[in-house]
Amino acid sequence: MKLTLGFSPCPNDTFIFDALIHHKIDTEGLDFEVFFDDVETLNQKAMRGKLDITKLSFHAFAYVVEKYALLNAGSALGFGVGPLLICKKENFDKISSQLQAENCNLKIGIPGKYTTANFLLGVAYPQLRDKKELVFSEIEDALLNDEIDLGLIIHENRFTYQEKGLHKMMDLGSYWEDLTNCAIPLGGIVVNRNLPLEIQQKVNRLVRKSVAYAFQNPKSAIEFIRKHAQAMDEAVMYKHIELYVNNYSVDLGVEGKKAIDTLFTIATKNQIIPNFEQDLYVEK
Repeated sequence: MKLTLGFSPCPNDTFIFDALIHHKIDTEGLDFEVFFDDVETLNQKAMRGKLDITKLSFHAFAYVVEKYALLNAGSALGFGVGPLLICKKENFDKISSQLQAENCNLKIGIPGKYTTANFLLGVAYPQLRDKKELVFSEIEDALLNDEIDLGLIIHENRFTYQEKGLHKMMDLGSYWEDLTNCAIPLGGIVVNRNLPLEIQQKVNRLVRKSVAYAFQNPKSAIEFIRKHAQAMDEAVMYKHIELYVNNYSVDLGVEGKKAIDTLFTIATKNQIIPNFEQDLYVEK
């Protein structure tokens, strides 16, 4: 049986899925047609129900709960892994002052409407309404070219913005941790509910095995990771993996599910996402 699978070319995803798609583990009769896209493109594909299995932002997941169920394996949650709000160094004081105004007219570049980063921004700074959607890798340059006043950065840009003379305004991950005492849920792997339950459970089992294999053989995926990492320095690649792939990626467990449930409760309360009735997770 062949299933469509979407994930990003970022090192954390290629690290997780290498063993699965290259049959380094027993895939129990399943094959995968892989689509590489940035997270917001994956979010949009999920909205249209285009893929059998896909990585998406937890914010986007709220809009597709009827179509997809969340795997216990493959998610990106953690402490110290949240999106950063950045600006030009020379504009820091002026922007700090403007952020306090109720009618704030600062323009901010975001990596997608349905990213968890944008959700957190809406909780922390509801007054920031002038948003420009950009591919995450374009946000730093947009700041440097004065196309935006603030940038909301994710992924490897967390490690590179300072080299470009940009300055951290706020760590939204730290904001979330202080607010909830939970890990921050960034993205998860979901499976289409139309698939038979036994296939959903098999996919969950295989993704867990793929993550476990990656941890046991951390250099096995190096060529695959490098191929899709956009000329990223190897040290940065592995820093990226260490940040986003952890025990929650093997299994959400009680604490991981608590973090996700808290995210959805706050988002629903603040009317950032619609109400829903479906259980979030693949049935055991």
